[in-house]
Amino acid sequence: MRLLALVFVTSLLAAGLARADGLSGREGWQVLPTEKSYTTLVDDLKSAITDEGMLAVTQASASDGAKGRGITIPGNRVIGVYRNDYAVRMLEASVAAGIEAPIRFYVTENADGTATLSWKTPGFVFAPYMEEGGPALQELAGELDQVFLSVADKAVASR
Repeated sequence: MRLLALVFVTSLLAAGLARADGLSGREGWQVLPTEKSYTTLVDDLKSAITDEGMLAVTQASASDGAKGRGITIPGNRVIGVYRNDYAVRMLEASVAAGIEAPIRFYVTENADGTATLSWKTPGFVFAPYMEEGGPALQELAGELDQVFLSVADKAVASR
């Protein structure tokens, strides 16, 4: 009985910690904790993006900006990923959906030195435009969901 109670409490604590990171449990998000360091995960994500034939078209890092001001915060980097053929198809389906491109990955450094890879799925990102974009946008979002999952799988895989 004590063991069962301990397992239950431990499970609750683990679930609470997973939600405490501020990323887990959000609708439409994929969150993949890793054992990799922040720098390694950023580098591996960039390689995976290229390996999947996609382009890193934007990058921003509050931690890099803070470092330039003499402030140290946990590492974080947003990398916008897209490709022109997807952009053309998206715009043919819905001009309004263009505000969502590029779709972003988010790498965050954890307190224990590991890093987490997160992203909003393309299907979720484009959901508000589906009525306007119809089957063409739905098909595109489905393809991009698979591409982003493949990029993520490659990025978090151990080398």
